[in-house]
Amino acid sequence: MISHATEKKADSMTQAIHRLLASLWLLLSAALLTASSMAAAAEPRVNVDYKLGQGDAIRIVVFQNPDLTLDSRVSESGTITYPLIGTVDIGGLSIEAAEKRIAKGLKDGGFVQKPQVNIILMQVRGNQISVLGQVNRPGRFPLETANNRVSDVLAMAGGMTPNGSDTVVITGIREGKPFRREIDFPAIFIDNKSDEDIQVSGGDVIYVHRAPVFYIYGEAQRSGSYRIERGMTVQQALAQAGGPTLRGTEDRIRVHRRIAGGEISRLSLEANEPVRADDVIFVRESLF
Repeated sequence: MISHATEKKADSMTQAIHRLLASLWLLLSAALLTASSMAAAAEPRVNVDYKLGQGDAIRIVVFQNPDLTLDSRVSESGTITYPLIGTVDIGGLSIEAAEKRIAKGLKDGGFVQKPQVNIILMQVRGNQISVLGQVNRPGRFPLETANNRVSDVLAMAGGMTPNGSDTVVITGIREGKPFRREIDFPAIFIDNKSDEDIQVSGGDVIYVHRAPVFYIYGEAQRSGSYRIERGMTVQQALAQAGGPTLRGTEDRIRVHRRIAGGEISRLSLEANEPVRADDVIFVRESLF
């Protein structure tokens, strides 16, 4: 006969085992949740409007058909080679449209009755844009949405440097033809010219040139070269250089300016006249 103490001990052991199993289940659940989160974080977050481009690395998975799982890269011609159906043109398609095209090929060929195709974008290489010149982070950037504008791309590049020009040059291909446009970037916001903030496309190049400068020497407090601000006048240029010295005068300023044909002309300008790129301003000494 089993004693009451033995039964009590057995019950305690059973409860301990149940608690241990419950703890192990919680730990396993937490581990699976963490692994899922890490896997999700590892996958690129791409907008549903993203168009597949050359060089993009993708993984194709067909539900309940593991033998049809394929890691591939979109070729320069925008195609991939897929088992059973051969060459598939997916360049320029959204991920959803590419999934439907592959599913149609499998179904039409009689290979899978009701194919459920999923495409995972592993690495973005296509639909990139280059940003060069006077920006804080020049380089190539992926366009992960279909409606990126010039301002979006400059933000990706960290904005312009203090030496950057107000004019942004964008080049690329539109409808099979070379495209080039110069944009007065501050005017987009200052003058409310939002139509100048145009959409960009993969393969475009945005270039920010060095801002135009003027040079000043002679009887100026701080001789040197300075950026020409919007609408800057001769008087403002002199103020930028700290004004004339005690021996200098604002009334005897001479400007050396390059004119048509490359010749240098010596001009005596009024204080309110505009400064032009590469003007050389000479502050002369006062006569008295």
